[in-house]
Order: sequence, then structure tokens, then C-alpha cells
Amino acid sequence: MTNSPYDDLENTNRSNDDLPYSISDKTALVKIRLGPGQAGISSRTVVNIFDDVVGKFGDEPALHQKVPVEGTPIEDTPWTSWTWHEYRRNCDGFAKSLISLRFERHDIINIIGFNSPEWFFADLGAILAGGIAAGIYATNAKDSCKYITQHSKAKVVVCDGFHQLEKYYEIESQLPELKALVVYAVLDIPEDIQDKVSTPVYTFRDFLTLGNHVKDEELVQRGMDIRPNEVCTLIYTSGTTGPPKAAMITHDNLYWTGKTMVKNFKRPVGYGDHVISYLPLSHVAAQLSDIHTPMQQGAQIWFAQPDALRGSLRHTLKEVRPTFFFGVPRVYEKIYDKMQVIGKSTKGMAKLIATWAKRKALAYHESHQYGESMETPLFYTLAQKILRKARVALGLDRCQVCIVSAAPIEVKILKYFASLDIPVLECYGASECTGPHTMSDWNAYRFGSVGRPLSGSQTRVDTKTGELLINGRHICAGYMDMEGKTRETIDDDGFLHTGDIGKVDERHQEELNKPSGFLRITGRLKEIIITAGGENIPPVIIEEQMKDAMPALSNCMVVGDKRKFLSMLCCLHVEIDDDNGLPTNKLSDKALDTSIGIGSNAKTTDEAKRCPEWTKYLDEGIELANSKATSHAQRVAKWFLLSSTFTEKSGELTPTLKLKRNVTLDIYSDIIEGIYANT
Repeated sequence: MTNSPYDDLENTNRSNDDLPYSISDKTALVKIRLGPGQAGISSRTVVNIFDDVVGKFGDEPALHQKVPVEGTPIEDTPWTSWTWHEYRRNCDGFAKSLISLRFERHDIINIIGFNSPEWFFADLGAILAGGIAAGIYATNAKDSCKYITQHSKAKVVVCDGFHQLEKYYEIESQLPELKALVVYAVLDIPEDIQDKVSTPVYTFRDFLTLGNHVKDEELVQRGMDIRPNEVCTLIYTSGTTGPPKAAMITHDNLYWTGKTMVKNFKRPVGYGDHVISYLPLSHVAAQLSDIHTPMQQGAQIWFAQPDALRGSLRHTLKEVRPTFFFGVPRVYEKIYDKMQVIGKSTKGMAKLIATWAKRKALAYHESHQYGESMETPLFYTLAQKILRKARVALGLDRCQVCIVSAAPIEVKILKYFASLDIPVLECYGASECTGPHTMSDWNAYRFGSVGRPLSGSQTRVDTKTGELLINGRHICAGYMDMEGKTRETIDDDGFLHTGDIGKVDERHQEELNKPSGFLRITGRLKEIIITAGGENIPPVIIEEQMKDAMPALSNCMVVGDKRKFLSMLCCLHVEIDDDNGLPTNKLSDKALDTSIGIGSNAKTTDEAKRCPEWTKYLDEGIELANSKATSHAQRVAKWFLLSSTFTEKSGELTPTLKLKRNVTLDIYSDIIEGIYANT
């Protein structure tokens, strides 16, 4: 096991005070924001951490994947496993192959594709070689790939199969820095592929042989030269307001955040824990939960199938039975919808018993929120036993921690899971703070709150704008090659200006002699609507109230900037075309149930538009949501029902399902102008 000369805090702190809080140069060092308590723990590099876990668990399993076998259904395919030693050897092999291509310190690779061992090997291989890894969303079109590969000056691009490689056929000639294209999940490269690009194309297996001549000592030295406060990963932002920015994540960012995050868990995470990898690894949350935190703790990773979010995740959950599960809201919403269907088919005594047990579990978890009575309802233990069948059916029977983040989730979804005795804990964060800044934990959580700040971090709310400002060792180094954007986002005191509007709940401060510090996110600063009358309107709050009042809505967007009143674009739940990922106009799930419930024969959005029952449903739902408005200016006056819903494929949503307001305004500009015509 090789230790870095900067492995301990004393050495890490050498001239640390002279370094800046933020940088835009990927080769520069950034200040480690040391402080008391958790903010003062020793700093490590990814290389140090990898050395440690291999030394401790070398022959134990680390990664598991079902490698498809022709003619065998995936559910019958056995799992292929890699030990920690094998995991490291593959990463070392990738690093050596990079070095053989004259890959220098701070050089960059890109990876585009679904989660796999190869994704991990390439990502960590680049880091072990002293370089930087940058993921690209698998759903990105070729122009987006071109932007990221050009901006990052990537030397190597790793692609998941030929369908991802194809995106580079037309743009490869415009990427002068590119030295190799590497394809995983294929056995051979057809001869005609090399006719389509001038850059050498390798299978992943063949690429690993390029560095066979590179000596171990050279790779070890590269690792020893790495400092904790230098960049190892780029996270490209989703680009809701413009071109993606490359947030530079340091070794210390990843180590400190992972180490601090697990302090909120019910018990220490370690060997024997199991995590399913299925969310896009180009997102910081997935990298932290799937790669870096498990590496720190020795947990095992199980790779889901590429169609996980289209339905196969439920099968993987049942097989793996994870002990730690991280999901975005739509994952929990899909489980909720499925369970609602099952609930409707349950009758008689079974229905009565299940309902009784769920009430007991919900009462327990409502009572055990922070500041409540902490009482245990009578017969709660019996209710737990009854509900175990549901947890087993979901594959969550041994899950110690269920977390949700990346977007707002309805409180009713959280309460439903609590009624199954599966509390889902919210957290809040961003790419720029290496994932989480606040987290709920088993000892302190509240429905609708995104939790409390990580230990050792700092939180402020700007008294004039309400913007959330945060600081700590999880704050990124800055945006690569964007000095102006970096200065706008990270101030001279090191605080990250999140752009989110937040409110901190200080209840129980007097009795506990400290603030509870539960954070609630109420909107985005750049999304604030300023009406013609000068009213500042937070649209996210209104949109959430609308969806709560009308479950048939899949999405909605409030409009009204520089207008006399607010209006809203409405989307119903519709079926998604499996072939192209685009929304259809056929009602699905809650919208179809609603149509039946209100006495309508509508089965498409076009039929719903002409249906008086649907008009009444939307009118009454909007009026109900309007009754909760804090001012008359925040009431929605007009609405328009769209023919489909917002999706990433149709352009309105980012890969992380955030609404691109400006893009959506452009797409539906004619409809919006029609709403405001003659007013």
C-alpha cells in the first residue's frame, strides 16, 4: 500500500492558507477549507482510499454485473463478479494504457454510456494516471457530446457500444486533441468502423493491452504526485440556463463529502453493504453513492440493466435486496403508482389488515419526526411484521437507508413509503457541492424538509434575496476555464451562491439551545417571475401546489414574467413511446384513472381538451391550489392543456429532469402569446 506524502493533515495544510478558495485552471491547487470538528478531518486522495480498501478487502467481491448471454433471458443470467484486487488491476491497466498514449497529468477523458464496470475502470483509471474524468449523459445528442469533448479537450472518449460511438462519426474530425476512442460492451471492432473515423478505435479489452509495457513504478509515482486539493473529476452541469459548465471536483471534495455523508446513516456503512448502480454516472450524486463512498467503506456494487428506469429496476431490487438505495423522485413515484394499482385489487380482510398496518407505521414515523412526541403506537411491532411482505416484494426488506434527491418530491409520496415502514430521507445539494449539502437522518428528519447541513459545513440565507449560500470542504474548486462564472458563483469568503431560495426552520431553538436547522427549498433565484406589477413570484411553489391538487398532472409550468397575470401550461400523464422516448397523447396512470373517475370517456389529451368534465377538473383543481396562494398576484388566472408532457427527449427537461424554462417558453411561445392575446 502506497501512501501519498500529502496523506496527513499536517502535510496537506502546508501553504494551504496561501491558496485561493476557487480557481478556473484545472492544473492549479485550491484551498482546503479546514475548520473545527468534522471540517478538520485528515485529507486523502482517491489513490490513498483505493489503496486502503484493496489492502483490507482485496479478495472480497466489489462489483457485480449480469453480462448478457445470447439466448438466455437476463433474469436467468448469472452475476459476474470482480474482487477488489481485480477491480484495481483493471483500473491500473486503463491508467497504464493512457500513459502509453502520452496522457499527461491533468489531461481529461470522457465516458458516455450506461453504468458498468468499464465505466468505473475508465473513470478511476484516468484519476490513477493523474488525470481527470468527465462523464457525458448517455442521452446527449452528438452536438452536446461535441461541446463537452471540445471544451474538456478530452484525449480519450470511452463509449458504451456502437450506438454511442456513432455520435462521434461526424464530429471526430473537429476534436484535434482526441487520441483514442474506446468501446465497451462489444467483442470486436468491425473493419468498416475505422473507415468512418481517423482516430484509432479499440475494444475496451484491447485498449487495456496498450499499456502492458508501462512499469508499475511509473504509475505509483503518478499516484504519489497527486495532492488532495487538486481536480480529479469534472461534473458538467445540466445547462438549464445556458451551455453546461464543468464543475471541478477535487480529491478532498469527494473524500470529505463521502466520509461526512455516512455519519447521517442509521449505522456505519461498510463491507456487507450492497448498492445498486443505475442512475447516470455523469451526475455527481451517482458518482458519490456508487463509486467513491462504497470505495471508502468497502461496500459492494451491483449494476442494473440499461432499461432500469423503464421497468427492469424492480427485478434488480428483488435480486440484490440493497442495504442502501438512492433514487430520484420519479423512481419512488413509479413504485408508488404500482403499489396503488396493487392496493386497488386487494379486497376483503387482506385490505383491512394492510390498511390498519399502514396507519400504524405512518403514525410511528410521523411521531418520530424531529420535535414530535417520539411515541410508539400500540401494536406497531405487529404492523411491522405485516408490512414486511410489501418490503420483500419491493426488494427493500433489508434496506437501511433510502434517500431521495435531485428534484422535489411530493410529501404524500414520502408519507406513503413511511406507511410501508420505509422512511425515505430527503437531501439537497448540487454538482458544485459534490452532491449533498443537507441531509435528513434517522434521528432528525421532517416530511417536506431536505434535512440539515452536513456536519462541518456552513449555511447562510441572504436577507435580501433569500438565496442560499453554503460553504465547506465539499464546495468545488470552480468552473474549468470559466473564471467569470466561477467568480459569480463562489465569493471571496468561499461561499457558494447556489441560486436556490431557501428557508431554515428554527423551531425548538429555545428548548434545545440550538437551531433545528431544517432547510426547505422554495424556488430558484433565476426562475423568479417578476410580473408587470412588480410582484416577485416563485413558480416552483405554485407548480407543486398545482400538482398536489391535481394528481393527473405530470408537469406544469407557470408563466407570467412581465405579464399582468399568471397563466399555466398543463401536462397530463401520458404514455411514452418505447422506441424513441418521446411522449404520446395517450393518457396513462393517474390521468387515465382520473378520466374514469370524473366520468369522462377521454383516453387521449386531445379528447381531454374537448371534454367538459376535464375542463371542470382543471378549473376546480387550479382554484383549490389558488386558495393556498400567499397573495392575489400568485393566483393562476388562465391555463392551457398541452397535447403531451415535458420530457428530456422533447427538449423541455434536462437529463436530471429539471425544467428548462427558457427553452420551454420558446417551444410554446405561440400558445403563450395566445393566452395573453387581447388582455
